[in-house]
Amino acid sequence: MPGVQVPDEQVAPTPQAQAPEERRRPAWRRGLSIGFTVLAAALVLAALVAPDDLELLRPGAFARIPLEALVGCALLLLLPATPRKAVAAAAGALLGVLAVVRLLDMGFLSVLDRPFDLVLDWVLFDDALVVLRDSVGQAGAVGAVVGAVVLAVAVPVLLAFSVLRLSTVAAMHRTAAARVAGALAAAWVACAVAGVEVVPGEPVAARDTAALAYDHGKQVVTSFQDRQEFADEAAVDAFRDVPPEQLLAGLRGKDVVLAFVESYGRSAVEDPEFATRVGGLLDEGTRRLAAAGYGSRSGWLTSPTSGGGSWLAQSTLLSGLWINNQQRFRTVTSSDRLTLSGAFGRANWDTVGVMPGITRAWPEGRFYGFDRVYDLHTLGYRGLGFSWATMPDQYTMLAFERLENAKPGHPPLMSVIPLVSSHGPWTPLPKWLEWDQVGDGSIYINEAREGDTPEEVWKDPERVRTQYRLSIEYSLNTLVSYVERFGDDNLVMIFLGDHQPARIVTGADASRDVPISIVARDPAVLDRISSWGWQEGIKPGPQSPVWRMDSFRDRFLTAYAH
Repeated sequence: MPGVQVPDEQVAPTPQAQAPEERRRPAWRRGLSIGFTVLAAALVLAALVAPDDLELLRPGAFARIPLEALVGCALLLLLPATPRKAVAAAAGALLGVLAVVRLLDMGFLSVLDRPFDLVLDWVLFDDALVVLRDSVGQAGAVGAVVGAVVLAVAVPVLLAFSVLRLSTVAAMHRTAAARVAGALAAAWVACAVAGVEVVPGEPVAARDTAALAYDHGKQVVTSFQDRQEFADEAAVDAFRDVPPEQLLAGLRGKDVVLAFVESYGRSAVEDPEFATRVGGLLDEGTRRLAAAGYGSRSGWLTSPTSGGGSWLAQSTLLSGLWINNQQRFRTVTSSDRLTLSGAFGRANWDTVGVMPGITRAWPEGRFYGFDRVYDLHTLGYRGLGFSWATMPDQYTMLAFERLENAKPGHPPLMSVIPLVSSHGPWTPLPKWLEWDQVGDGSIYINEAREGDTPEEVWKDPERVRTQYRLSIEYSLNTLVSYVERFGDDNLVMIFLGDHQPARIVTGADASRDVPISIVARDPAVLDRISSWGWQEGIKPGPQSPVWRMDSFRDRFLTAYAH
């Protein structure tokens, strides 16, 4: 009312005086807000600069300036509030998807020594689950799958929220954000010009995510184009119409065994950690075979795969085509391409596939031209499996001998035998037995339950490498001993590795070369390949020639023609 004095304590504060007090938040809330912002920045930085190679995963790899962050910051600062939020959320989700792809690349590089193929590699997860279950057990495999699914969903969501939060904070402090972004841009240019690196091979001026997106986008296009290109390549076959009487005349009357030794790569022969034992075994094997009257020659083949994908290597060698992905494998196995085993069949050999690793229907057997196929269910094994390996190699070779090679008066045989004892996880391993002790395989029941589990071994890379070496020694000794015990004048054995083992064994940057050897008692068989330049014995040397694996079919058919 006019003329009435209102006491000071009853005067309401003006809005200007009240606002700062009301806007002042508790310290814990300010600290929490700052913490969320820092965490969001850390997640975005990690997604932008994390390497895709486990060998490079170290703290220094994150001390880098991502170009994508600078460009994104400039764009978001220019946008009004509503579109800025939409663009920030979409960019964060896309960054999350690329981060998941980077994680897949990391896994594929570690195991298969190549990045993940967004078009062709999804089918491999089924086989990966089997290996994972054998390595860490059923519960561990289920946990890993659940964790992977959660991660694949959570990473894009978290990064979408992270980029949105950072864009909001930057907009609230537009001038400061612009200055920081400008300073970092100048630093990026300087580091790019100077080639500054904290971790070798990881420049401080980073643009990895843009390169990742570009490379995988290009890969998608290439993978879709590859089908037609491969079909055109497969249509050309110099041996398609060769008359049967002209095929493999140089091997008439011989029993040919083609054995693939799982994961038997160049590293097993030349890596200093393995060379003394494996190389020594190969030298001793050469002497043992010579004492039994056999000569041998060896060289190198470059496999289309590494760390896994045995079927790709096997189909490459037998078809004479470069089969480096599942799409090519499906294309060739549904075609009428003449395989090496099919050529023997056309030339009146009995063709046999001995496949201890096949546990279910295998329609591809028709493509290879086998007259008969023996798998886990028809090889008569009564023991237990050794992790992924369904049966020991020694039993596989003995079963082949009983079922086919020992039959009196049998026609000439051509047999393809992919051995499995040296398949990861390389534990437990069977012990070497005298051939008369093997029986129906039930003797292996206790052995399969002994020794360390894969879960225990795979905690220590050194133990993994030791188990790998032991498995290769076992498989090679099996083949040498088989020739000593069951070989005759007509036996021709070809044995080779299908691919190198995983990086945990070979380390980074290992070649994809595998050894290959031909063993025969008849000197004329080896004389046919004298022009190849292969080294004497079953251990190829550093100077032995290296061929792509897809070239072997044509070279072999040419050498033994007429």
